[in-house]
Amino acid sequence: MKAVLAEIITIGDEILFGQIVDTNSAWMGTELTKIGIRVKQITSVSDSPDHIVEALDSAKTRADIILITGGLGPTKDDLTKHVLAEYFHTTLKLHEPSLADVTAIFEKRGRALTALNRQQAFLPESCMPVRNVLGTAPGMWFEQEGKVFVSMPGVPFEMKRMMTDIVLPQLKAYFKTPEIIHKVVQTVGIPESILADKLEDWENSLPSHLKLAYLPHLGGVRLRLTGTGSNVSQLEQELQAEVDKLQDLIPDYIFAYGEVKLEEAVGQLLKSQGLTLATAESCTGGYLAHRITSVAGSSAYFQGSVIAYHNEVKTSELNVRTETLQQHGAVSEATVREMAENVRQKFKTDIGVATSGIAGPGGGSPDKPVGTIWIAYADKNGTRTKLLHYNKDRLLNIEYTALAVLNLIRQSLTGLVEE
Repeated sequence: MKAVLAEIITIGDEILFGQIVDTNSAWMGTELTKIGIRVKQITSVSDSPDHIVEALDSAKTRADIILITGGLGPTKDDLTKHVLAEYFHTTLKLHEPSLADVTAIFEKRGRALTALNRQQAFLPESCMPVRNVLGTAPGMWFEQEGKVFVSMPGVPFEMKRMMTDIVLPQLKAYFKTPEIIHKVVQTVGIPESILADKLEDWENSLPSHLKLAYLPHLGGVRLRLTGTGSNVSQLEQELQAEVDKLQDLIPDYIFAYGEVKLEEAVGQLLKSQGLTLATAESCTGGYLAHRITSVAGSSAYFQGSVIAYHNEVKTSELNVRTETLQQHGAVSEATVREMAENVRQKFKTDIGVATSGIAGPGGGSPDKPVGTIWIAYADKNGTRTKLLHYNKDRLLNIEYTALAVLNLIRQSLTGLVEE
């Protein structure tokens, strides 16, 4: 089945100036994929007729569907409707149902309809109007040589309602699109390049209608398997079979399936094993506890935290020995070991974890440069420690450290030994 391709064109100087962020395109891409339409390109253009026309001409050489947002307001800088009327060699004409909708919106607000807003009910005569039940700017659907052009408001909630109610169903019916199904496998603790090496033979053996994407993010890589075809149940079976192969190939690095965060997966492990957790944080300054408690229901397993940023707090609140700090320093295996073991005792939890390091940008030394970080995990069976070396900025060092601790918890609870 032939792929159906779309291009998204966003119109507005405010996007190019960075005054607003284009969230519309990401949402549209997600929704189009659900109905079997692939986004080929996303283009942002200024409020210039020539620029808009150039973008339209270029888009129709690549895509079957051109979706346009922005430039439909009542002011002089909103040019989209006029440019489209000229582009499709038609004229603007009053569309009575749209006028009724605009009038009703103003009446509901207790305001009189202005002449400017009345102009929004004038639409290109050759278009199919797309009703806007939430705003004053109707959308427009054009067809030309098998291509579909749809112009919608840039206001996100108006565009989303229009897409959901009208545009997406009509596009699916018009193009008889294939089914597209995704399965996501979450990995942690392995760089993208090494992961790709491990999966090379498997990836090369995938059928042509199944595609793999590597989506690296902070501390991990999402593997997205995408299947395209006409038989949903068959695609589901094929994708699941490939996911099962991944479980055999990289079992130590997979922590979840679907859109699940590492802290959520760790929380599920703690709950399923009936275990409790406490944290002792120095260089992460509470960020680790924040990640853990961002998960709904974390009170079932998380007891509390000590942010022992100063050495005096390490000794007074966590009973880290003064001689340990004097002999080894705050950033050391000995110190972080005592922090993890003692916070476990303090909160009477099954597990205690700890962080201590030099987040930067200052504070480093030749033997302990910025990015030197120790983490520890303690339970009834003993204590595991790990030395990290991050060459990031301060905030990234903190974030990477928190993720490393979460992964250390995951590895400890699942019996994994790091390579």
